[in-house]
Amino acid sequence: MRLNIHFNNLYTSMANTVFHIEGGIGKNIAATAMIAAYKKAKPKRKIVVVSAWPEIFVNNPDIDRFYRIGNTPYFYRDVIFNKDVEIYCQDPYRQTEHITKKKHLIETWCNMVGVKYTDEPVSLHYNFREVEEAKSMAAQFNDPAKPLLIFQPFGGPGKDHQPSPYAWTRDLHPQHAQEIVNVLKDKYNIVHVCYDFHPQLENCHRFDAIIGKKPLFALMSFSEKRLLIDSSLQHAAAALGLPSVVLWVATQPGTFGYPIHNNITPTKTFPEGTIDSYLFDYQFTGQIHECPYDQATEIHNIDNIIKAVEG
Repeated sequence: MRLNIHFNNLYTSMANTVFHIEGGIGKNIAATAMIAAYKKAKPKRKIVVVSAWPEIFVNNPDIDRFYRIGNTPYFYRDVIFNKDVEIYCQDPYRQTEHITKKKHLIETWCNMVGVKYTDEPVSLHYNFREVEEAKSMAAQFNDPAKPLLIFQPFGGPGKDHQPSPYAWTRDLHPQHAQEIVNVLKDKYNIVHVCYDFHPQLENCHRFDAIIGKKPLFALMSFSEKRLLIDSSLQHAAAALGLPSVVLWVATQPGTFGYPIHNNITPTKTFPEGTIDSYLFDYQFTGQIHECPYDQATEIHNIDNIIKAVEG
């Protein structure tokens, strides 16, 4: 009985704000900047996050309580009923500013919840065990003669949610990824971070182990260079203050990227979409029939990527 009274008082004593956040882990990292802006504007409100990615929000000083989507017992009674509450479950991806690519996702999100975005950074907060795990993983690839380069040429939501291991909308073409590795392998100790179904690359360490996301992100802290695509690692690198080379295809750094990175956009773009384009020009998962390129060489200049990494 005491526990119930204590828990109810926790949410009665202050005004509550609920953020229901759906989507991938990179989007949730971006949400940390929006939440920071909201907390700055309304510091007395108690923030409750509902998301699929608890590790992104654990230890965040702006957040008072986290619930995993689908595991919200007595949520309405304890958080909403008879409380001073604000609830935000709209999707920023469905806002005009985002669909028309006029503003960055974070600024769109702030506008949606009614606060001003003043360049609050994305953030991740680590405990010592997560850092130890990352350090242990980095030790597997220790080579005193060559600095560590974290390479993520392929990403996406996983094999159950995309039609091909290579998604043309965000990935580096496998042939080009191999060419880059072949040029850089003698100078760098290259770790290819990927899922188990992604294309196999030679002359580098493949890392497709199932581990916690936070230790995986922290692994980048032990690298000298990072060559990434528009996926969760580029969001995490920004949160960790790690400048990286980030490659873009159908998404844009002005919408999803960060100025800390060296963002390399395609040599040729097709922003008008295709016959199946509705609210977005292309589907993130890389539907094969939507690809507008005649040759993969139209997307990126490999020499320019190599120069950016070595620069």
